[in-house]
Amino acid sequence: MHKMTAATDSLGYLAASLVLATFCTRSMVPLRTLAIASNFAFISYAGMAELWPILALHAVLLPININRLCEARRERMQAAAAQKPAAVDLGRVAQSVGG
Repeated sequence: MHKMTAATDSLGYLAASLVLATFCTRSMVPLRTLAIASNFAFISYAGMAELWPILALHAVLLPININRLCEARRERMQAAAAQKPAAVDLGRVAQSVGG
């Protein structure tokens, strides 16, 4: 069994704090960004402390969170594009007004 050090403990607390921060986050992009940081921190912590189930869990969650972050960003860009006013063709406007 691996002896826990102050650095290992600190990394574990950081990882746990990042998970807590995800539960306090309302928007999806910051939530997934924090979750990814948490996954990296837990992977590092679990490797140092030889906690293989925790390492395996976060190794599986990491690509899921990356994929969901990409989806959320894509949806955000699509929503922003849909809200932009359509370009107006001034030539057509002039033709329809002029007759």
